[in-house]
Amino acid sequence: MDVGPDPQRAARKLSQIGYYRLSGFWYPCREIEIDSQGEAVLDTQTGKPRRLDAFMPGTSLQGILDLYLYDKRLRLAVLDAIERIEVHIRTVIAHELGRLDPVAHTMASFINQRFLQDYQDRKSRKKRNTWNEWVEDHGKHLSRCSEDCILWHKQNDKTMPFWVVVEAWSFGLASRYYGLLKRRHQLEIAKRFEIDNPKVLGDWLRGISDFRNRCAHHSRVWNYASKNPLPMLKGDSFMEHWIDDEVSLQRLYGASVVIARLIKTIGPNSKWFKDFGCLLDQMPDLPGCDFTAVGIMKTNQFPHDLFGG
Repeated sequence: MDVGPDPQRAARKLSQIGYYRLSGFWYPCREIEIDSQGEAVLDTQTGKPRRLDAFMPGTSLQGILDLYLYDKRLRLAVLDAIERIEVHIRTVIAHELGRLDPVAHTMASFINQRFLQDYQDRKSRKKRNTWNEWVEDHGKHLSRCSEDCILWHKQNDKTMPFWVVVEAWSFGLASRYYGLLKRRHQLEIAKRFEIDNPKVLGDWLRGISDFRNRCAHHSRVWNYASKNPLPMLKGDSFMEHWIDDEVSLQRLYGASVVIARLIKTIGPNSKWFKDFGCLLDQMPDLPGCDFTAVGIMKTNQFPHDLFGG
């Protein structure tokens, strides 16, 4: 790898960011082991091509640092979009359930019966209860929350209505609650996002929560492949317009399409998706790194032409 004209700067950057952290960014630039037949040697554990310690020609430390900063900008852009979705989903849940009962969040009658039943954990063999675990986590969120509205209700020993408690909710807690609800309540919430399949919305929320956690914990997103791909919303014109290969739904591009689909119902005039596409196009030119890593499978740039006009 070309470390550039200033070895001291290179050493400083390695010290600042960390060798192990940066190694995740230069991994795709490492040469692949080739056998005597000219075929890539596969790792026996992962099934992926085995990497050598040597780097492909054209790999530079500056390029790796550019990729590191590129990934950071992507994470910040994704977090910005997810914040809008997080605030809106909490508001929608509070409205749809709160209008039925101000303290619906405390009531098991709104929860799918199967989540109220005890079950035995396959690994620990311990008895568990999904609803009780959510209630416990909900209590922890309220205990940690320092929002004035939460503190006022505590100090005055007031029962907290739904539209107050959601101020303490994380995205994960909200998505889990949605998943626990009876289907008819899920359907009312999904309709607010112009979705007629409540299961798809639940899967999207869980998948977006996964990406949110990666962004919040500074994990790589540019080449992240989820083990639980986001599902396609069949018959949805927006999704079918932007997704022509469902492999994309395992990766960042697919997640950005789902995020954009949800934002479209929150703020129809949002320019987030266009801006994100321009950001994706700024991928540094490094050997072993291309747009399939972000989930754009058939071109080497964001498909701006699909915006039309």
